[in-house]
Amino acid sequence: MSAQFSTEYTLRNMKLAFGQQTSKVKQLADKIAQAISLGEYKIGDLLPSINRLSAHYQVSRDTVFKAFLDLRERGIIDSTPGKGYYVTDKLTHVLLLLDEYSPFKEELYNSFIRRLPSGYKVDLLFHQYSQRLFNTLMQESIGNYNKYIIMNFDNEQFSDILRKIDPNKLLLLDFGKFNKDAYSYICQDFDRGLYLGMLSAIDSLRKYKKLVMVFPKYLKHPQSSKQYFIQFCIDHGFLYEIYESTEECNPQQNVAYLIIKQQNIVEFIKKSRKLNLKCGHDFGILAYNDTPSYEIIDNGITALTIDWREMGEKIAEFVLNDRKYQEYLPTLLRLRGSL
Repeated sequence: MSAQFSTEYTLRNMKLAFGQQTSKVKQLADKIAQAISLGEYKIGDLLPSINRLSAHYQVSRDTVFKAFLDLRERGIIDSTPGKGYYVTDKLTHVLLLLDEYSPFKEELYNSFIRRLPSGYKVDLLFHQYSQRLFNTLMQESIGNYNKYIIMNFDNEQFSDILRKIDPNKLLLLDFGKFNKDAYSYICQDFDRGLYLGMLSAIDSLRKYKKLVMVFPKYLKHPQSSKQYFIQFCIDHGFLYEIYESTEECNPQQNVAYLIIKQQNIVEFIKKSRKLNLKCGHDFGILAYNDTPSYEIIDNGITALTIDWREMGEKIAEFVLNDRKYQEYLPTLLRLRGSL
């Protein structure tokens, strides 16, 4: 592609509606970087002049100049006196779309970006389990990224909009049991993994006369986990109950509680203190998915979890080296004072 053809083609197709969320400088710089990442500008191609971009986007020459400076600081472009600005390196643009924020998702994200060189830009977004928001974000992103790392809005169904993405560019995280053989995926095993994780803690669980699962009815966690919890209790002779909220479930002596949601752990500990019951002595807690705070609450909260850092590292391998994954990460037991 010649520099002239690249300039003309991109000027026709690089539409940009400026919003209020960030400055015009950053929005323009990101748009040019996106064009580079998608191959509309090749290494060595000249970029449109400051005057042309100023006229095309109806912004000041100073805005364009500052956008170029931003790209130059990122190492994506450079300039030659008398010739203008040109592409020095290709930027890889990655969408990381997760369900909702949690401390272990932050651990995943930090592990991921630590492995990426400077030529990679990651947009981190959350869909909050909203199908409408998920579809909107996906529709707006299709064709704008080199790689897509996606957590679905629903663990029970595959989103049709994902079929519009090249399978070689898409990595699925924590997807359900529906067919995903055409795609790369890295998942937790919410079912058999839960069973095996509890089995690894059975010596500690044997101290308690009953096991209780706290599984709020609004929770997006796969419902099938309940069946594997029940099966574990039946197989190993435990009395069991399942509660849909901590409001109807009070700590009792000689009972161990499997609590899925982090917020419910905090509520449950507060309740126990009012009842003068000590976690790890009078009753037990087993959390699902580890967080740094679990190491310091009381004498530590025991957790069943995958290694979120490992997931982040594997995501980086997918992005950097086109590494293909189709695997479920093992569920680990992190035994602490709460059991």
